[in-house]
Amino acid sequence: MPDKIRVAVIGTGFGTTVHVPAFQSCPDTEVVAIVSGREQRAREAAAKFGIPDWSTDYREVVQRSDVDLVSISTPPYEHHPMAMAALDAGKHVLLEKPMALNVGEAQALLAKAQAKGVIHAVAHEFRFAPARAYMKHLVDHGYLGRLHHVNATLFTGGRVGSLASPHYTWAAQRAMGGGFLMALGSHFIDAFRHWFGDFAGVSGQVYTHRPERVDAVTGEPGMADADDAFTCTLRFKNGAWGTLTFSQAAPFGSGCRIEAYGSEGTLISPQTGFNPEPDGYLMGAKVGDKELQRLTPPESYRPFVDDRDVRLLPFRLMVDKLVHAIRAGTQVEGASFADGLRVQEVVDGIYTSSDTGRWVDIR
Repeated sequence: MPDKIRVAVIGTGFGTTVHVPAFQSCPDTEVVAIVSGREQRAREAAAKFGIPDWSTDYREVVQRSDVDLVSISTPPYEHHPMAMAALDAGKHVLLEKPMALNVGEAQALLAKAQAKGVIHAVAHEFRFAPARAYMKHLVDHGYLGRLHHVNATLFTGGRVGSLASPHYTWAAQRAMGGGFLMALGSHFIDAFRHWFGDFAGVSGQVYTHRPERVDAVTGEPGMADADDAFTCTLRFKNGAWGTLTFSQAAPFGSGCRIEAYGSEGTLISPQTGFNPEPDGYLMGAKVGDKELQRLTPPESYRPFVDDRDVRLLPFRLMVDKLVHAIRAGTQVEGASFADGLRVQEVVDGIYTSSDTGRWVDIR
């Protein structure tokens, strides 16, 4: 393998906001190609970031001998075919979350990656956000004792990219991977699993409060069926339980908050936005304390500063882990396709529960 891992990035939305800047800031990686289905966007991205080549054909790019790693940042309905093409070509793959549209696709991707013997990762970068990584450390060292309950809420009436857009796009269609559960719920499901282990079952409900949309190109009306709100109850295999309640249909909503309660203490993670901030902190108290105290992650959890986007720090830290995995020939701990599959099982379970009104067991 060359001195630098050569990366092709597919996708010019989040791909150029986070993927490309993160790979270019890593001394061990080099972005050699950018891919978009629209020629103008591919050309503009290549020029803006000084990427030597661009293409509108991902199938051609993944076959190139000068590409070691394919980083896929496209809508969920494109993940399976794109990742399969890269895996068939023997490339390492970093795949945006959620990794697929359903469990069947996720299982097929994992099986293919294992058969090819390549490194595979899902972009659950928020595991590496300082406050969330520090929470993992505290949990593992017994701060909470035995977990009783963990709860996350997120209420907003604002926009999150196209998710709250009035336009009728892929993000308005559940069959194409649109919806708040797939977009942000998957991150929080992964966080819960990262901190407290696997799930035994789930019940949930998804809602579409604003179904009326308009096609941005044709002006024709369309009816969205992707969720803009959801709630669920999760049962962990360790006997604890968790809840998620998220809504984008909450004007003047209170934002995001995570609370974990155990036999020995409490940990709370407040957030001002949708994503954990690089300078995030926790509030915590042990049984016997008089009040919650601010718990600031040690400086080692924030080894550098990149103010371009709050997601760049955790994403770059994940890239560092990915580079190490590729060099060592081992999977990225906690962020492989197997971990993405575990999250997909919960997401599918919530949709199934919402459709049937039943509790769904998770193997």
